[in-house]
Amino acid sequence: MCHLQLRTLVFVAWVLGYVAFLVSIRRMWTGRYVRSPLARSLFMDMANESPAIETLEWYRCCPDLLGESVRPLFVQSHLDTDTKAFLKRSVEKSGWLFTQLYHSFVSTALSPFVSRTSINGFLGRGSMFVFSPKQFQKLLRIGPEWKTERLLDLGAGDGGVTQVMGAHFREVYATEVSLPMTWHLQRRNYKVLGIDEWQQTGFQYDVISCLNLLDRCDDPLRLLRDIKRSLVPNTGRLILAAVLPFQPYVEIGGRWQRPKEHLKVEGNTWEEQVTNLSKEVFQRVGFKVEAVTRLPYLCEGDMYNDYYVLDDAVFVLKASDNSESVH
Repeated sequence: MCHLQLRTLVFVAWVLGYVAFLVSIRRMWTGRYVRSPLARSLFMDMANESPAIETLEWYRCCPDLLGESVRPLFVQSHLDTDTKAFLKRSVEKSGWLFTQLYHSFVSTALSPFVSRTSINGFLGRGSMFVFSPKQFQKLLRIGPEWKTERLLDLGAGDGGVTQVMGAHFREVYATEVSLPMTWHLQRRNYKVLGIDEWQQTGFQYDVISCLNLLDRCDDPLRLLRDIKRSLVPNTGRLILAAVLPFQPYVEIGGRWQRPKEHLKVEGNTWEEQVTNLSKEVFQRVGFKVEAVTRLPYLCEGDMYNDYYVLDDAVFVLKASDNSESVH
């Protein structure tokens, strides 16, 4: 009996010590001890409402390094109010220590069996941010009141980015392979289609969004061709975001592996890869670039990071008659 009580006492002391350690570390992660120079700069920026110098890199482009056909199509984006609000919420949520401990435990337990996307959907975390309403409107060259018929958001996640676009459409469709994420989409009243169903509905879409999906699917060129066939002729547009540098991997059952069809994008800089994508991928499949911008692909953080940032190129593409077979 005494031995059992001693073991219980030691375990409780260990848990309390561990929590105290995490709390002390957490204090150094926030406020004036924020965990990285960039995060600290953003933290101060939110209080002062002035642009952080480091965030300029998220939007920086050297037009002279773009190919001649792409150069005049570049649209300059900036850190705006909605992006700041997302970052601020992410910083606040990452500070919920016991919530983050619970998330960390569940993620560790489920990761060998379940995809990271499904884990995030189950926990209600990991929301993404690609563009704000104003950035979306500027890219498409539309006004706040512009409205048309159908949007299809491929790989929509929890629907947070879908909502930004959805205000401009009378019907919003979405696809998602993760069942927990599908539940989020249905709660938002979006019409969820199967991944082999959206191409065969009998109607076409005014806008299809394919955000950060091209490097996470097994057959990216087939996906682009299916999208082209599914757009309303002449007026239909594809909004495509790609993480650069382009590193294609597919997540299956919590494991990452190479896609069946490897799409190679050449270039050492953001500008070179944007040019290569435009000429060697989009043009050959039958798309013409109408606009491109550089944006941060943001994701809510966890107990280790306030948020995560990847480098995105966001394109507006129009179907053209010029296409070549891609081998």
